[in-house]
Formats: sequence, C-alpha cells, structure tokens
Amino acid sequence: MTGRRDVLRPARLRGRDLVRLGGTGLRTRPLRVFLSALGVAIGVAAMIAVVGISASGQAEVDRRLDRLGTNLLRIEPGRDAEGQQTRLPAEATTMIRRIPPVLRADATGLTSARVYRNENIPVGRTGGIDVVAAGRGLLPVIGAEVGRGRWHDPATERAPTVVLGAEAARRLDVSAPGTRLWLGGRWFSLIGVLRPVPLAPQIDRSALVGAGAAERYLEHDGTPTTVYVRTAEDRVNEVRAVVAATAHPERSSEVTISRPSDALAAREATESALTGLLLGLGGVALLVGGVGVGNTMVISVLERRSEIGLRRALGATRGQIRLQFVMESLLLSVLGGVAGTVLGVLITAGYAVSREWPAVVPAWASAAGTGSTLVIGALAGLYPAVRASRLAPTEALAGT
Repeated sequence: MTGRRDVLRPARLRGRDLVRLGGTGLRTRPLRVFLSALGVAIGVAAMIAVVGISASGQAEVDRRLDRLGTNLLRIEPGRDAEGQQTRLPAEATTMIRRIPPVLRADATGLTSARVYRNENIPVGRTGGIDVVAAGRGLLPVIGAEVGRGRWHDPATERAPTVVLGAEAARRLDVSAPGTRLWLGGRWFSLIGVLRPVPLAPQIDRSALVGAGAAERYLEHDGTPTTVYVRTAEDRVNEVRAVVAATAHPERSSEVTISRPSDALAAREATESALTGLLLGLGGVALLVGGVGVGNTMVISVLERRSEIGLRRALGATRGQIRLQFVMESLLLSVLGGVAGTVLGVLITAGYAVSREWPAVVPAWASAAGTGSTLVIGALAGLYPAVRASRLAPTEALAGT
C-alpha cells in the first residue's frame, strides 16, 4: 500500500470574481478613473461623430438624389476652335424634345438686362443676379418648387412679371409677391420666389421672366443659353450620346453636356477625404486616452504594492495578479468606450437634426469604437500587470 501526497493548488479565479475584483480596484480611485475614462471617451466620441456625420451627410445626398433624380442633363454652348463662346440654335430645345427617351425639356436664355430694387441704384451694382428668360415648363424639369407666390402661366408669361431664385431674393432683400422691381429699364412685378434648387444652383441666383415678356420688353431673341433635359432613368447615357448632335448638328463638338447630380456626388467624395483626415485625428485622441489609461494603471501598481504582496502571500499566483490588473485596465477602457459611443451618437444626432439630415451611425463604427477600447485597454494594462506580478511578496509587503 503506497502513501498519497496531497498537492496544494491555488484556488481558481472565476470570471465573475475577476470582474468584481477589477471593479473594486476602480472604485477606490473614482476621480482618477473618471479622468482616465474621459480621455478614452473623447477619442471614441470623436471617431464615431466623424463617421456618423459623414454617413448622415451621405444619406442626405442619397435622399436628395432619390428625390431630385439623376436623370437631369444640362446642355450649354461651349467654345469654338478660336476660344470664342458659341451659341445654341433657337430651335435646340424643340429638337431635343424629339429624342424618344427624353421625358421633358425646357430652357433658359440669358438677357442683357439687370434687376434692381429701384431706379435710383447705380448701374452695375447688380449683386451678381442674372436676368434670364424661362419657359413655363422649366420647374418640373429641374425639380424646382415655388416657395412663395406662383410661377409664370399663360396669363403672366408675356406680362412684366418676374420670379426670383432663392439667393436672388435674399440679395435683393425682397420676398413678398407684388413688390415692384426695376428690371431692364422698367418696372416689373414680383409674382413668386423659388425654393433653393440643388440641381440648378444658377437658378437660385437669377431673376426669371417669361419667354414672351423677355422678347417683348428685354429684346431677347429667343436663343437658349442652357437647356435642361429629363430623360428616362435607364436611358441617360443613350441621350447623352446623341443630344449634342441633336441640339447643334453643325457644331456638335462645341456643345457642353453635364449631369448636375455628378456635382453632388463629387462634393460628397471631397467631404469623404476630409472625413478620413478627421478620423485620423480621432484615432490620435483615442491613442492619447490609452496612454492615460496605462499611466493610471502604472501608478495604481505603485500605490498598491502592499495589497499585491498580501495577495501573493495568501496564495495568489502571478497569473492571477496579471489578470486582475489587465481586467482593471479593460474595465476602465470599456467604461470610457461606452461613454464615448453614447456621446458620439448624441453629437451625430444633434448635428444631423440641426441640418435636417437623417441621423445615421453605422453599426460597424460603434462596434469598432468599443472594440478598439478593448484592444487599448489590454495593451495599456499589460505592462503594469506584468510588473505587478513580478513583485515578490516579501518586497511588496515591505514597501520596497
């Protein structure tokens, strides 16, 4: 019969006990914990807010494009071989309307007239407002809406009446229908003001008179300066390929064709580049927060040498000491990460509401914010944890 030797093994530290032990270490230093967590929270909030605001802006652009459509083409005269400005034929709009996929088309024609609040304002002080002749069917083509008053109709098209774009009304400081404006050397009556037109911003800076009135009072010859074309959604490229030759068969190479919705997409791409830069700055702020967590944990180890020595003397292993301090670091970082995520979402929502955008915070951004805090917490707590585990019980209890 052989004897059996009893082997003493250290008690296992369960996950729940480990979390409770790490939380106890944080509760003993609330102010320091708050400041360290604040550093992490600021970094996470900055990253989530940058991503969220960018995503909200993209959602707004997509919403506007869905509402306004991407099937609008703008046709304008270009320049000839000598660099001189060319002109579109007077029948260009009529010819373009004959293209089968074209749903509707209308034009504006730039005049030489100027618009003023009254006849006493010096000539030349126009405020950058163009006076253009506009067809009655222009608004549905460009997706414009009347904000106040009304648009030209058969009763007013040949009368001395004018509709102002949103920016033109602001510059002239007029908005009430019935106001008289000095236009082309005579009085015109304001009958309406348009809302901003995202796909035709030049309309916002214009005073629009009926085509008949422009010929009658402003000596306009009916030549279009810009033709706006709405096509079938799936036939835009087909129309774009033939519209120049249709508008100006003899000089199709001198016709400029653009797609206004592309400008909105290009602007979003520019903002995305800026978002990348700001995201990098948010990452730097998060890194600084991680350094703060690491500093807090190092100081904690120095202050708690006696506690570490006592736990080692009572049988705690080096691995358990390491886990304790890594857990404290993780809890500290997660606390800051959760607070930063909430703060970032609130910042995004507040900004989106102020701009009347849809508030969008991608799920991956919130997950990445929380996940990055876990990584930072583990890395920041690793060195202090290893240092604490290497303290000999006698040295720790002696305070050396």
